[in-house]
Amino acid sequence: MKHVSYADKSLFMGDDAADTLLEYARLLADNERADTVTLRSISTDGNTVEASFLLDASTVLMVESTNSDVEAPDNTEAVQDIKDRIDAITRPVSVDSQEPPYIDYDLPESF
Repeated sequence: MKHVSYADKSLFMGDDAADTLLEYARLLADNERADTVTLRSISTDGNTVEASFLLDASTVLMVESTNSDVEAPDNTEAVQDIKDRIDAITRPVSVDSQEPPYIDYDLPESF
Protein backbone atom coordinates (compact mmCIF):
# COMPACT_ATOMS: atom_id res chain seq x y z
CA MET A 1 0.00 0.00 0.00
CA LYS A 2 1.26 3.48 -0.87
CA HIS A 3 0.17 6.95 0.10
CA VAL A 4 -0.46 9.21 -2.91
CA SER A 5 -0.72 12.99 -2.60
CA TYR A 6 -2.33 14.83 -5.50
CA ALA A 7 -3.36 18.48 -5.27
CA ASP A 8 -4.92 18.79 -1.80
CA LYS A 9 -5.98 15.14 -1.59
CA SER A 10 -4.37 12.15 0.05
CA LEU A 11 -5.23 8.64 -1.08
CA PHE A 12 -4.03 5.11 -0.45
CA MET A 13 -3.64 2.57 -3.25
CA GLY A 14 -1.71 -0.54 -4.09
CA ASP A 15 2.00 -0.34 -4.84
CA ASP A 16 1.60 -1.28 -8.50
CA ALA A 17 -1.11 1.34 -9.10
CA ALA A 18 0.82 4.12 -7.34
CA ASP A 19 4.13 3.30 -9.03
CA THR A 20 2.52 3.03 -12.48
CA LEU A 21 0.67 6.32 -11.95
CA LEU A 22 3.92 8.07 -11.06
CA GLU A 23 5.77 6.56 -14.02
CA TYR A 24 3.00 7.59 -16.43
CA ALA A 25 2.89 11.14 -15.02
CA ARG A 26 6.64 11.48 -15.56
CA LEU A 27 6.45 10.13 -19.09
CA LEU A 28 3.61 12.47 -20.04
CA ALA A 29 5.49 15.46 -18.65
CA ASP A 30 8.67 14.47 -20.50
CA ASN A 31 6.70 14.25 -23.76
CA GLU A 32 4.63 17.41 -23.24
CA ARG A 33 1.37 15.46 -23.20
CA ALA A 34 -1.65 15.21 -20.93
CA ASP A 35 -4.08 12.44 -20.06
CA THR A 36 -6.52 11.34 -17.40
CA VAL A 37 -6.61 8.04 -15.53
CA THR A 38 -8.95 6.64 -12.91
CA LEU A 39 -7.81 4.35 -10.11
CA ARG A 40 -9.62 2.79 -7.17
CA SER A 41 -8.23 4.16 -3.93
CA ILE A 42 -8.94 4.49 -0.25
CA SER A 43 -9.68 8.03 0.88
CA THR A 44 -8.54 9.47 4.19
CA ASP A 45 -11.96 8.68 5.69
CA GLY A 46 -11.50 4.99 4.86
CA ASN A 47 -13.96 4.80 1.97
CA THR A 48 -13.09 3.07 -1.28
CA VAL A 49 -13.35 5.65 -4.05
CA GLU A 50 -12.61 6.00 -7.74
CA ALA A 51 -10.12 8.83 -8.12
CA SER A 52 -9.49 10.47 -11.49
CA PHE A 53 -6.16 12.16 -12.08
CA LEU A 54 -5.35 14.78 -14.69
CA LEU A 55 -1.71 14.22 -15.56
CA ASP A 56 0.38 16.82 -17.38
CA ALA A 57 3.63 18.73 -17.03
CA SER A 58 2.31 20.75 -14.09
CA THR A 59 1.00 17.79 -12.09
CA VAL A 60 2.13 17.78 -8.48
CA LEU A 61 2.18 14.15 -7.41
CA MET A 62 3.97 12.38 -4.60
CA VAL A 63 4.02 8.66 -3.77
CA GLU A 64 5.35 7.37 -0.49
CA SER A 65 5.42 4.03 1.26
CA THR A 66 3.20 3.18 4.22
CA ASN A 67 3.16 0.45 6.82
CA SER A 68 -0.58 -0.12 6.41
CA ASP A 69 -1.96 -3.66 6.55
CA VAL A 70 -5.19 -2.66 4.80
CA GLU A 71 -5.88 -4.53 1.57
CA ALA A 72 -5.50 -2.26 -1.45
CA PRO A 73 -8.39 -1.91 -3.91
CA ASP A 74 -8.03 -3.96 -7.09
CA ASN A 75 -6.64 -1.92 -9.98
CA THR A 76 -5.45 -4.78 -12.18
CA GLU A 77 -7.31 -3.65 -15.31
CA ALA A 78 -6.56 0.05 -14.81
CA VAL A 79 -2.85 -0.61 -14.22
CA GLN A 80 -2.68 -2.73 -17.38
CA ASP A 81 -4.43 0.04 -19.33
CA ILE A 82 -1.90 2.60 -18.07
CA LYS A 83 0.99 0.27 -18.91
CA ASP A 84 -0.44 -0.09 -22.43
CA ARG A 85 -0.51 3.72 -22.71
CA ILE A 86 3.10 3.85 -21.50
CA ASP A 87 4.09 1.29 -24.13
CA ALA A 88 2.32 3.30 -26.84
CA ILE A 89 4.50 6.30 -25.99
CA THR A 90 7.78 4.49 -25.39
CA ARG A 91 7.41 1.96 -28.23
CA PRO A 92 5.33 3.60 -30.96
CA VAL A 93 4.17 1.43 -33.82
CA SER A 94 6.50 1.95 -36.75
CA VAL A 95 5.15 2.61 -40.20
CA ASP A 96 6.51 0.29 -42.88
CA SER A 97 8.08 2.72 -45.36
CA GLN A 98 8.44 0.00 -48.03
CA GLU A 99 4.73 -0.22 -48.78
CA PRO A 100 2.76 2.85 -49.91
CA PRO A 101 -0.50 3.49 -48.09
CA TYR A 102 -3.62 2.14 -49.75
CA ILE A 103 -6.09 4.89 -50.55
CA ASP A 104 -9.51 3.90 -51.86
CA TYR A 105 -10.80 6.79 -53.91
CA ASP A 106 -14.29 6.63 -55.37
CA LEU A 107 -13.41 7.58 -58.93
CA PRO A 108 -15.97 7.67 -61.72
CA GLU A 109 -15.77 4.72 -64.12
CA SER A 110 -14.96 6.99 -67.06
CA PHE A 111 -11.84 8.21 -65.37
